[in-house]
Formats: sequence, C-alpha cells, structure tokens
Amino acid sequence: MSRIAADSFAPARHTLPTVSHLMELQDHDLPRANTSASPTLGQLLKRVGDARKEATGDGNETPVHQVLDLTDTTLEPRPLPFVLSFSSLTYSVKVPRKMTFRALFPRRLNRLGAATEADPVSGERLFTSTKTLLNDISGEARDGEIMAVLGASGSGKSTLIDALANRIAKGSLKGTVTLNGEAFESRLLKVISAYVMQDDLLFPMLTVEETLMFSAEFRLPRTLSKSKKKMRVQALIDQLGLRNAAKTIIGDEGHRGVSGGERRRVSIGIDIIHDPIILFLDEPTSGLDSTSAFMVVKVLQRIAQSGSIVIMSVHQPSYRILGLLDHLIFLSRGQTVYSGSPTNLPQFFAEFGHPIPDSENRTEFALDLIRGLEGSPGGTKSLVEFNKSWQNMKKHDSSARNSSSETDRQCLSLKEAISASISRGKLVSGATNDVNPSSMVPRFANPMWTEMAVLAKRSMMNSRRMPELFGIRLGAVLVTGFILATMFWQLDNSPKGVQERLGFFAFAMSTTYYTCADALPVFLQERYIFMRETAYNAYRRSSYVFSHSLVSLPSLIFLSLAFAATTFWAVGLDGGFSGFLFYFLIILASFWAGNSFVTFLSGVVPHVMLGYTIVVAILAYFLLFSGFFINRDRIPSYWIWFHYISLVKYPYEAVLQNEFSDPTKCFVKGVQIFDNTPLGTVPTSLKLKLLESMSNTLGVQITSTTCLTTGSDLLQQQGITDLSKWNCLWITVAWGFFFRILFYFCLLLGSKNKRS
Repeated sequence: MSRIAADSFAPARHTLPTVSHLMELQDHDLPRANTSASPTLGQLLKRVGDARKEATGDGNETPVHQVLDLTDTTLEPRPLPFVLSFSSLTYSVKVPRKMTFRALFPRRLNRLGAATEADPVSGERLFTSTKTLLNDISGEARDGEIMAVLGASGSGKSTLIDALANRIAKGSLKGTVTLNGEAFESRLLKVISAYVMQDDLLFPMLTVEETLMFSAEFRLPRTLSKSKKKMRVQALIDQLGLRNAAKTIIGDEGHRGVSGGERRRVSIGIDIIHDPIILFLDEPTSGLDSTSAFMVVKVLQRIAQSGSIVIMSVHQPSYRILGLLDHLIFLSRGQTVYSGSPTNLPQFFAEFGHPIPDSENRTEFALDLIRGLEGSPGGTKSLVEFNKSWQNMKKHDSSARNSSSETDRQCLSLKEAISASISRGKLVSGATNDVNPSSMVPRFANPMWTEMAVLAKRSMMNSRRMPELFGIRLGAVLVTGFILATMFWQLDNSPKGVQERLGFFAFAMSTTYYTCADALPVFLQERYIFMRETAYNAYRRSSYVFSHSLVSLPSLIFLSLAFAATTFWAVGLDGGFSGFLFYFLIILASFWAGNSFVTFLSGVVPHVMLGYTIVVAILAYFLLFSGFFINRDRIPSYWIWFHYISLVKYPYEAVLQNEFSDPTKCFVKGVQIFDNTPLGTVPTSLKLKLLESMSNTLGVQITSTTCLTTGSDLLQQQGITDLSKWNCLWITVAWGFFFRILFYFCLLLGSKNKRS
C-alpha cells in the first residue's frame, strides 16, 4: 500500500490556528512533510461559513481572522478514488533534415547491398526526419500524491505533461491515458482538470484578490452566491499564502507588483479556484529562488492532500522540495530511466552500480549521471533496460504484498469516483449526478450573458487603471481634428473650395481608420491569457468576441463625437444639425469598421510590428481604391473588385452625399467656370466676354450669376450614383460585424492550444 493510501486513514491534525496561517511552513528540519489527509477547499469553506455565522449571527460578513477547529473526527477516512494511468505513450514529430551534397543523390547500395548512411531510414523522407519526443512512457498517478517529471532540457518533460493533459492531437499521440481504467474524453478532462503554464499569464493592473475573484466568476456556477464566491477566494488566498499581497497589483516591467513566487502562486490559484481533480503544471518552480520554489511545492502538496492528482515537471528540485514529492519519473531523450518513489532512488542506483554518496543531492546525482550516459557511445540504453527489469521486479513484489481488500477499495468506477469527490466539496462547477460521467459536470459553469458581463467588467477595470492609453488615442484624434480644422478653415463654395472639400473628406475618413491601429496590440497582449482561459472552458469564445465589441463602443462614440465636433463647423460643412448628426454617425461607423478590421488582423498575425505593417499597407490600398484619386469609371476592370471592398469607399461617398445633396446649392457660377484652368488668370472683363461668346454659340444665356454646377452635378462627376448615404452607412456598419465574425472564427480555429 502506498504511503498516501496508508496515511489516508490517519486522523487530521489536532489544531489549525487560523485561516491566515494555512501557508505557515512546517517541519523545516525534516524534508518529508506530514501527509495526513487534508480537508478539501469545499470542506474548509464550510467551516469558514460556520465560524462566520457563529461570530456574526448572519451571513453578511466574514471576520478577518477566525479560529477554525478542523479536528472533526466524524469525517470518514478518504478513499483513493482516482488513478490516472498512462501506457506506451509515444509521440514523434517531423523535423527538417540537414541537407548535404550526398543526400541529394539517389539511393545507393554498398557492397553488401545495405543502404548507405546518406539514405533516409524507415519513416523518413529526403527533406524531413522523424524525431521521437516520447518513447513508450508508462506509469500512473494517484490522488493525494505529487508526481514530478524530471530530466535535462529537451528530455521530454513538458511533452509528457502535454500528452497527459490532452494537449497533443489524437492522431499524433500513440498509447492510452485512462482515469480509473476508463478512457475519458476531452470535454470531461477540461472540466475536471487544470493546466498551469510555465509563464505567468496575468493582467498586470489587477490585484491578487481581483485576479482570483474574476477566476471565481468564470469557473464557479451562477447558482453560487456572490458572498460564497468571495469566501472561496479568501480561503484560497490563505491556502496559497497570499494574504499579505491580496491588495497588491500583479505588476509588470513598468509597475511594481508582487514577487515572483507570489505571482507563480497566483497563477496556480486561478486554475484551482474550482478545486479540480487533476492539476498539471509545467515547471512551476522555474525562475524562483529556493524558498519561493519550496513554498510553491508546499502549496501543491496541500492541494494534492485535498484529493487532487498533481502532476508537474521540474528541472532540478532542491533537497527540501524532494521531500515533498511522492513519485518521480526521470526522462532521457523521451525514454523513462527511473520511475518510483524518491526513497527508492539510492537502492535503484546502487543496484545499477552507481551508488549515491550520502553527501550528495539524490536528484542532482541522478541527473548528472544521466547526462554523462547521454554523452557516452551507448547512451542511456543500459539504464533504460535496467529500469524496465527493476520495475518488473517491483511490480511482482508489490502484487504479492497487496491484499484483495485494498484492490477492491481502489477499483472505483469513474462515475463513483467523481460523485465521491463532488460530495466532498471538489469540482464546484454546478456538478450533477448524471449517469454519464461526461454529463455530470457542465461544459461551461455560467451562461453566455454572465461570461460577457464578467469579461466586460474586467476589461473596463484594466482600462480605468491605464487611462493613458485612451488619453493618447483621444489626443491623437483631437490633434488631427485641430490640424484639419485650421488647414481647411471655413471653405467657400467655389470650385477650389469643392476640391478642398474632397481632399478634406478623403483624409478625414482615412484618418479614422489609421487611428484604429492602436487596437492591434490589445488582443496580442491578451492572446495567451485568452488561450489559457478558454483551453479549459472558463468561458466561450463567442462571449469574448461580444464583450470585446461592447467594451470598445463607449470609447469609439466619444472619439467620434470629439472628431466630428472639432471639424464640422470649423471647416464649414453643410447640412446644419441634421448634417452634423449624420457626419457623426458615419465617423462612428468608420471607427467601428476600422476597429473591427484591426481586431480581426490581431487574431491572424502573431506579432505587433508585423501587424502594424499589414494594417498600414492595407489601409493605404483602401484609400487608393476609394474613388478619391481615380473615379470608379476610370478604375481598370481587373481592379474594380478592390474598389468595392475598400473600407474607405463607403464613408467617403456617404459624407460627399451629405455635403452635396442639396440640389439648390450652387458651386460654380458664371465666370467661376474658368477657375482651375489656364483662363483663370485672365481679367474678369475678358471672362465676361468669353461667357457672352459661349452664350451666342450655345444659344443659352449665361451670365455671371448663372449656376453651372450643383451638388448633384458634382456627385455625378465623382461617379457617386449607386448608393444613398444611408446605404453607405449601413454597409460600413455591416463591414464591422463581418470582421467581428471573422475574428470569432480566428479564435475558434487558431486557439486550439494543441501540438500537432
């Protein structure tokens, strides 16, 4: 019987001073920590609630510190319901071959008829070779234990964690992964497990408490009251040892925040807020000092003792951390070289012929020995073979000692095991007692509108704490509007005024799109946070798209109003208040379409600089084909399609119709017909004689006050005859929705977060 199984029948600790001291480190002198069964987070919350009611007499407030007595002996000994088994896991990838001169020639045979070394081996091609990252890996992990995967860089640690966490495509991974002997589907694994990435992907301007609270809003069901969610967050803060940093922002390079160890514990906390059954961690101690790394693993031990399976990769654990681990798997180039308890390491290497000196760290000695064997001619083949024979011997001895009662106790069905865990307070995500294990827990904890509200609240909170971002954007719009207003101040209705109006409209409409380019880094900065949260169904992708759109609208309305008010009356545009209202609406539609277009590109391109290059280039093409530089009738037929997909075309035509739609307004009268021509410089008297001569020739009386060109004539000259201004407005709005839909499909197809 394993140590955890034996200890699971031991009584709980007799005292637990306060909730705020849950993370106090114990047994500093003795590495192996006490492994008696700990209460789950759900049971801990129940006691917090009971203590609160006794202190206050109601359910409104929770005292800051309450003494909790966890010596309740009525709790039955916790069984060992979960066993995650994996067998013969093999994973290979195709990598480009290093091309040599000999590899370019056809297959040749040596004198014995064998292939020469330049020939590709079986399973390889001329330009690619096969690299095996995992090779026949087997083992099992039990709840209540921490299983650590060790090895040098490139040994396959992270790959094995990804394989167990279903982050490798099914067609690429060979072997089986089962829970309690039953193969579980991806949907169930997403709900009952959590994956903590190596990088701390957090919003820098949120505090520790706010970060965990938002995670609770996403992962805990709507049926759980707000007060209970807050209680759960407070209990988790104490369990993670983050009480002193609860009100501190996470921070980044420009804002001082929590320490590296605290940041790592927050990363763990946001993924265990719903108390998952299985917890995967990719090098959670990487980059931390010895004390911070020990505290992180101490937290993981408490999580494991609450009834979870904890599987993590670790590069080189210290002596104290080794005392907290229950099962080790050493990998070397994708193969298992040791699998077992840390206490068996000395015996294993002693029987292999390399005893571990008493003065050396066991894991350091083992890793140094493995590196040495990897550099030898035979590699680690001898150690791999010895491990297989040693494992077979251990299995034979273990099967002879195990009693039938223990076997019966451990063989629980997956449904029974999940039900038992739910009854003990785990998986707080609206679980039910459905017959099908996959249907016992819902795919998402909350409905769509709840997810949208939480996402919008978080986004607005981040925006409020970085007002300089909106301030810079507003400043850019106001400066642009001021320059345009002073440059095109009070344009008249002369032919030159018409040309200046056309130039103003073209520049103004294209500027609205260029100022939307600052939306590009918004999603690029959140991309990996989004992928982490949606990988395990924290919320729907559609909820993110809707909330992202709704949150952007208030700022777009304010920017549109600022630009319209700055330029409309200063330039002297026509239409009065109704004309201003439409001018404001078409600018808002342009901002909306531009913001949606840039948001879509942020879901496609991986880097900010590449995105800016693409945005600037495409917007330049849109302006080129908008109809300002060349009329639609003059555009070559093979480029006319680009004219109709130009985002600048529709708002440009809309503002022209808004300005020149009055049929009674004249823009060319009498001698103004000669403006913008070589005759424009001749004396007015001569122009009048020319008008008289033209009148005699045409048989039409043309005087100095005769209107020769109206607004309708100008629209005809510009080729703007197909759509009304309102149709142009709706098409511009529709472009915005179209790019949002494309953005959704980018998120749907581009954030699978799985290896191929």
